[in-house]
Amino acid sequence: MFIVALLSHALLAEPPYQEPRVPLDPRIKGDRITDLAPPTAAATRPVVVPMHRITMSATESGLPADLDARARAGLRRGLAWMAASQDPAGGWMVAKAAAGTDQPKPSQAAAIAVTGLAVKAFAQAGDASHNTAIARALTFIKAQAFANGSFVPDPAGSLGNYVAASVAMGLAALDRPDELPMLEQTVEWLRQNQWDHTEGLRSTKDWYGGAGYGNWGRPDLSNTQLFLDALHDAGISQDDPAVQRALAFVTRTQNLKATNPSSWAQSGSDDGGFVYTPANGGESFASEDAGEGRFGEKLPAGTPRTLRSYGSMTYAGLKSLLYAGLSPDDPRVKAARGWIALNWGFESNPGLGTQGLFYYRHAMSRALAVNGERTITDAQGASHDWRAELIESLLAAQRPDGSWVNATARWQEDKPELVSSYALLALEEALKAPASPSPAPPAR
Repeated sequence: MFIVALLSHALLAEPPYQEPRVPLDPRIKGDRITDLAPPTAAATRPVVVPMHRITMSATESGLPADLDARARAGLRRGLAWMAASQDPAGGWMVAKAAAGTDQPKPSQAAAIAVTGLAVKAFAQAGDASHNTAIARALTFIKAQAFANGSFVPDPAGSLGNYVAASVAMGLAALDRPDELPMLEQTVEWLRQNQWDHTEGLRSTKDWYGGAGYGNWGRPDLSNTQLFLDALHDAGISQDDPAVQRALAFVTRTQNLKATNPSSWAQSGSDDGGFVYTPANGGESFASEDAGEGRFGEKLPAGTPRTLRSYGSMTYAGLKSLLYAGLSPDDPRVKAARGWIALNWGFESNPGLGTQGLFYYRHAMSRALAVNGERTITDAQGASHDWRAELIESLLAAQRPDGSWVNATARWQEDKPELVSSYALLALEEALKAPASPSPAPPAR
């Protein structure tokens, strides 16, 4: 693959955990971040090369012929709906403002991100009939994010990481030389957006290595997993310092006492699941949903502060650990898989019900694909063919016109353009060939 061949190098001349030589960035509340034990890099798993195309038949996918046929029919109907709903300007969700978590002002840059996801969905299908939709989408992305020749994902800065990661994934899926300069710019923007030593952060700080909404506020696992999705799709080595810095942040987001020294993890469930962010003392939407407060501030007086793990973040965490090179035997990976066995299912986002359900299914599909196992054994010992169950779940939720939408509107999941993109990308993960590790590329 042309793009992967150019980008899959490790910048090993730069150590992963550099200490700052500059003052702490004024955007960081120095009295709120906490010091933790120094992180350790552990890239031991063979590299998993990103796959940018689905298989072309049941013989290649390994799925039962009837299920494979129904999945491809659902994919075609979904892509047809996306093509028909494309705005005359070439994008999706155009002029529909969206706000990230704690974002002070909604941004219309969400349309660029959804358009990047749509490009990826069309490109991975490998059907030349979608070339017109892709060309129009690229015109929209160029006009919105590359208007002056340089990449500016969101002038207000609020959704920058979300936009950049989605655009990078779309461009990487195209795997074409003409788009390589744009891909390189988006990857470089993502590197610069990561919270690290360049903002005066030491590697012991709980913000270190994470990505947030446009670098205007604290980092979180949702944005960090998108950051790692994009770098993985672009072929960036798991040994790259930016990836290893992100691993430090992801590790600090896990409910695991053995590897996470955060106070909320040390007094918590130790269940191997993940929360929204460890920054500023930690947050979890599952804790909020349980009435304990997003920060655990509503727990009974005298109760040690804990945070609840939940589904979408746990799959985001597992995927991120694997993209960063951890082996299946690493205690962080084993603990995450243990949480998944206890909370198996596609019909709800464990800990949040139907909130973020399609975001959850997308993260789940990518995590299970890179995990490399065709079946998952749950806590009762039952074996699950995750691809078959995912396909059935998505097909059952598909609307007659080919689109998907969530009746629970939180996190923009009442927008069929966004939700259909998540569903199509998840369906395509189930139609790809099973992941097969390959030797790491030589450092350049």
